Amino acid sequence: MAALASSSSLLHSSSSFNSSSAPSISPVSRISLKLPSSSLSSSLSISPSFLAFSLNSRRVSPNSYSSTVVQASGAVEKKKVLIVNTNSGGHAVIGFYFAKELLGSGHDVTVLTVGEESSDKMKKTPFTRFSEITGAGGRTVWGNPADVGKILEGEVFDAVLDNNGKDLDSVSPVADWAKSSGVKQFLFISSAGIYKPTDEPPHVEGDAVKADAGHVLVEKYISEIFGNWASFRPQYMIGSGNNKDCEEWFFDRIVRGRPVLIPGSGMQLTNISHVRDLSSMLTLAVQNPAAASGHIFNCVSDRAVTLDGMARLCAKAAGSSVEIVHYDPKAVGVDAKKAFPFRNMHFYAEPRAANEILGWSATTNLPEDLKERYEEYVKIGRDKKEMKFELDDKILESLKVPVAA
Repeated sequence: MAALASSSSLLHSSSSFNSSSAPSISPVSRISLKLPSSSLSSSLSISPSFLAFSLNSRRVSPNSYSSTVVQASGAVEKKKVLIVNTNSGGHAVIGFYFAKELLGSGHDVTVLTVGEESSDKMKKTPFTRFSEITGAGGRTVWGNPADVGKILEGEVFDAVLDNNGKDLDSVSPVADWAKSSGVKQFLFISSAGIYKPTDEPPHVEGDAVKADAGHVLVEKYISEIFGNWASFRPQYMIGSGNNKDCEEWFFDRIVRGRPVLIPGSGMQLTNISHVRDLSSMLTLAVQNPAAASGHIFNCVSDRAVTLDGMARLCAKAAGSSVEIVHYDPKAVGVDAKKAFPFRNMHFYAEPRAANEILGWSATTNLPEDLKERYEEYVKIGRDKKEMKFELDDKILESLKVPVAA
């Protein structure tokens, strides 16, 4: 992967949780045996010895996680899981993949999607592929998560994942219902975007977060009301069924022979994961709730990629060359957030907690995964779709770079 200017190191370190920037965290136990998330061949009997996190350092020694004895003792317990799924944005695909992986592992799954089944939002992926969930034995329902108690009246779940709310107002009704109805485990999809910028990347669990961020307040709340909870902080993701542009933004320009405009130097590092890695991490947490309990996990792959590197990898996947043009957003008078799909800064995290606590391993392989994504891009005809690049043209005009006809 020559296009990758930098990659994160193998993850052998744990990190502490800063008491001033994160919920109170229970002592960590380390699983010494990795188990495939799709396996139902063994269950886990956990006998942890505890060692509290250091509260003074974001990077501590590999031995800061205490050892755990893991014993096989029959079949993994079948769980009844509720996924409260957003109806828009890049996170919707997480619930879709998670549901399919749980079903493939023999669990019982209900997906509650925000809104109405007949809405225009349901005409987009991943919702148009929900038959893959129902065809595997899962159930899909729609409604207002605040009314979850009425929608699923009388039902009892072992685990609930909130993959919808971004603040306490939207999550607390689900959390309060889950608590009152006897849910054993509560999981929350947070965001790596809550980390404060750091001079010492990558972000690791325990780094300072924005205290007033909605996701942070949710993490604090669920840590206070649930005995068994975990939070997952994803970054950017790719994968079939995603309805938020990531790799597509690059493909749109590459296949049309247009320059790929990248703010800054292009050497900024970020993390782009295949969504299957996110779902496998979540599945491990459901299948091993004792280990996951009380922890925050960076829900990301284990390698970084530069912004220029992403452009080159997308071009290679498309079998094309690419012209990369760098620019200063302020100098050309544009908002980089509107002109480019990623943050114009170093922004990447490492999944240290998942590696150490859950025995999880990333499978994201951008060169290969992007080939698959390009095949689907062409299959759906997006390469032939008429598009306008008005903001790109404005930037190119300011830079006095000829605009493609």
